[in-house]
Amino acid sequence: MTSAPLAARLSVPSGPLFFPVTAYGPDGAVDLDVYRAHVRRGVDAGAAAVFACCGTGEFHALTPEEFQSCVRAAVEETAGRVPVVAGAGYGTALAVRYARLAEDAGADGLLAMPPYLVVAGQEGLLRHYRELAAATSLDVVVYQRDNAVFTPETVVELARTDGVIGFKDGVGDLDLMQRIVSAVRSEAPGDFLYFNGLPTAELTALAYRGIGITLYSSAVFCFAPEIALAFHQALNAGDFAGDTVVDQLLDGFYRPFVDLRAQGRGYAVSLVKAGVRLRGLDVGEVRPPLHEPAEEHVKQLAQLIERGYELLEEGV
Repeated sequence: MTSAPLAARLSVPSGPLFFPVTAYGPDGAVDLDVYRAHVRRGVDAGAAAVFACCGTGEFHALTPEEFQSCVRAAVEETAGRVPVVAGAGYGTALAVRYARLAEDAGADGLLAMPPYLVVAGQEGLLRHYRELAAATSLDVVVYQRDNAVFTPETVVELARTDGVIGFKDGVGDLDLMQRIVSAVRSEAPGDFLYFNGLPTAELTALAYRGIGITLYSSAVFCFAPEIALAFHQALNAGDFAGDTVVDQLLDGFYRPFVDLRAQGRGYAVSLVKAGVRLRGLDVGEVRPPLHEPAEEHVKQLAQLIERGYELLEEGV
């Protein structure tokens, strides 16, 4: 077990960042035994960190009690081998409550998701995340997506905020991200972390590397860890010039997966969960308002997973 600061543990990951799905039993209740198995398998497969109860883990669908139980289970299953980062969101008061629940459960940090519903100005967003960071001893990564989109000036102020160690982008505006990276580098120099947080981030990993962002979340790791790990290792080895592992996995697996994911709303979660079930772990269905993928899409996913593993066997 290591006590190194979270930023240091995340800065050069040994494997993909793992965002486990949350397991539900036949009655719809959280199944902690299956969830524990899912987390344990991910860590054993080479995950560098566990991001528990975040977007892929249906944070929005969990009660505070369920949230804390899952975070505690993830902490216990990792046993200090990798850090555990928990989601936190909604309005400021609830985000603070979730942060304290995560802290009590033993988490190492927080992924701060957008405030609920409102489209706030930059001043209000900055106040929200500063109040969240001040309310807990946990390090905070701010997640840019949906109704929380930041100017470079605001991110500079976030980088100057005690407890805020990083910024995850789920928007995909590379012009904006380049300006953010440049502004923080110039006006708040230090070891501020950046993450590519787009769905199926592997597809855009090369583009983000071009502006210096090498960390990314991997939903594919939930159901095909060997594929995600092979891609991660090839990318970090610089194997992406010409007909390489990165190109072949992008062309043969990741791009088709993204095309399939685009066939339904919420598939960034429900299709991943279907993938986990296809690989032999019954994590249940998604909770409403998300819905299950169409049967034909699940069949296509099964074929795609098979093709991905065939690529690995062919020695890509």
